Amino acid sequence: MTMVFGSDGLTQLFDNHGARKYVCGGEWRRFLDAAAHMAAPSRTFCDLLAYTGCRISEALALTPQRLDPETGCVIFLTLKRRARVFRAVPIPPELMVALRKLARGAAPDARLWSWSRQTGWRRVKTAMAAAGITGAQATAKGLRHGFGIANAEENIPAGITRRWMGHARLETTAIYQHAVGQEERAFAKRIWRRLPRVH
Repeated sequence: MTMVFGSDGLTQLFDNHGARKYVCGGEWRRFLDAAAHMAAPSRTFCDLLAYTGCRISEALALTPQRLDPETGCVIFLTLKRRARVFRAVPIPPELMVALRKLARGAAPDARLWSWSRQTGWRRVKTAMAAAGITGAQATAKGLRHGFGIANAEENIPAGITRRWMGHARLETTAIYQHAVGQEERAFAKRIWRRLPRVH
């Protein structure tokens, strides 16, 4: 079991039974495909979680004034910090359009979603179920971990991933370097070429 002490306590990428607690590339795409069939508020909420790796409560706290179309970023108030810390996270242009449409007519400081945390959680679970994703990874936290691992697989510098995810310490971000990803499989394939094929 991979365990590292991070800024938010004991962080695990696997549960006590060894089950993965993060979505992989194929699951991520299926989740987004399933979310695309939901009503606009639910769809944009699910998309935001998948494309930014934000915490569910950070998404629910988002307001129109924290959408920055000039930079193509959303501005999150980072949770789990003593001081008020904001961070800018880039999003696809299509998601910015969808979020601004959702915010149309709202007060600048009004929340984009008036839902409770439990309602947001249920929206994610609905999309996960429609995508056929079950198990420990079928959560908003699974999307967050999946975002961190995708960053590691694409060789995004750890400092940028740390900023995007709102980690207080780089050690927390480093857990994603330890997951078995595409790069690690590429290394393993070098060894497999030396061995006889599995029958």
